[in-house]
Amino acid sequence: MDTSKQNVTISLTRQTLQKVKVLAARRATSISGLLAKQVEILVGEEEAYARAQRQAMTLLDQAFHMGGVIRASRGQLHER
Repeated sequence: MDTSKQNVTISLTRQTLQKVKVLAARRATSISGLLAKQVEILVGEEEAYARAQRQAMTLLDQAFHMGGVIRASRGQLHER
């Protein structure tokens, strides 16, 4: 796993920038640290969702046997 970091530039309104400065200060971190953590959380959630989706599709492909027994023929079931 590559742990090297790369800088990213973002543009924020002055109002948002002031609010994020306060938020970062309250959390004893930098704006960069705050944003990096939130992006990591977002990426982790997406990866977890994709993993859960793959697992669900695998289960659906395997099908489920609910234990029931069909005692009537197709013709009997569709008689009018």
